[in-house]
Amino acid sequence: MPRVIFVNRFYWPEEPATSQLLTDLAEAVAAAGFKVTVITSHGRTAAARRESHRGVEILRVGPARHDGRSLGFRLIDFVGFMLAALWQLVRTVRGGDVVVCMSDPPLLGTLAQPLLDWRDARLIHWIQDIYPEVAIALTGHRWLRILQPCRDRAWRRADRCVTLGPDMATVLNKAGVRSERVDIIPNWAPEGLSEAPAAESDAIKSEWGVAGKFVVLYSGNLGHVHDLMPVLDIAAELQHEMDIAFVFVGSGAQQAELRRSAQQRQLGNVSFQAHQPRSRLGATLSAGDLHWVTLKAGCETCVLPSKLHGIMAVGRPVWFIGPAHSELFHRIENEEIGRSFTRTQVKEAAAAILALKHDPKRSAAMAAAARRVHQRTGFATSRSAWLNLLGRHPPSPQH
Repeated sequence: MPRVIFVNRFYWPEEPATSQLLTDLAEAVAAAGFKVTVITSHGRTAAARRESHRGVEILRVGPARHDGRSLGFRLIDFVGFMLAALWQLVRTVRGGDVVVCMSDPPLLGTLAQPLLDWRDARLIHWIQDIYPEVAIALTGHRWLRILQPCRDRAWRRADRCVTLGPDMATVLNKAGVRSERVDIIPNWAPEGLSEAPAAESDAIKSEWGVAGKFVVLYSGNLGHVHDLMPVLDIAAELQHEMDIAFVFVGSGAQQAELRRSAQQRQLGNVSFQAHQPRSRLGATLSAGDLHWVTLKAGCETCVLPSKLHGIMAVGRPVWFIGPAHSELFHRIENEEIGRSFTRTQVKEAAAAILALKHDPKRSAAMAAAARRVHQRTGFATSRSAWLNLLGRHPPSPQH
């Protein structure tokens, strides 16, 4: 079997979404008999620079991250890790290795491609977010398109590109990557995640001060790609429904603005809670009677929120806010796990929440549908797809 080297800024014991995904996969690949190395960043924890955990060799490189939210600190972290990771690849990679680059930091695989060609190693791009398109959509800086030709060429030269859904795969096809080189392998809920007993989720509700209420929950990163202001608009529509509570759990770039807006609008039905550790995730997600997944227009073909998988794992309905033509908009409706709305359908979404609260049978039917989808598309399915992909012989180069 080839040696597999994963590269990503985050890994165990840290708990951002990409860290949890990579930890599950790397440990599963090691358990299957592959020799596995993870090159990751050196955070502010006391974790060793080099250690082995559950069969995975972990190399933490570069300076300690700043983890600041300002653009300057993020840029320093990205560049520092990118340079350190590339140098570690120079020292580590041998012929026949398989290197899997995630998309944090963006475009790392593009820079690594010449080195891996030289060392006769296989490269797989594991594309969680498509850059620079995401940055262009969020900032309007069209000059970032100058990065696309090099990125596209690296995609085309790679052994494989793994992405999360059909919309994202279409972007790769338009960049000239042949369909047989694109593998769609969805993300998954954290391994072992399941619905918590009612007593545990009730305890969480009491801790949050929403005991006995119908909780509409957003759990996860409050980042720029998520369209969250409409959630406050919907909360405003329902602020006189005293037994409905809107709770945001997590942190991110939009947190301060959301808090400020909720305070200015005197939305007493909205509260904010800190990021929860993975050990409490089942109970936290189970405390929601209804969950949000959102995407800003322009990001729908470049991002696919992994939080949906956790929601399905605990069996809860989901309301989606995003563009009507997006993959998720139709998937949620077609699989009957929830409802989808555009960002202007505030009154419709609010009315649908009220109707669901008063219709336990429909809520239970959506929850059951979510569990069925989770069972069909959980980690076991994605793990098998990855193991099959990693065991393939490399195809002839594509130029």
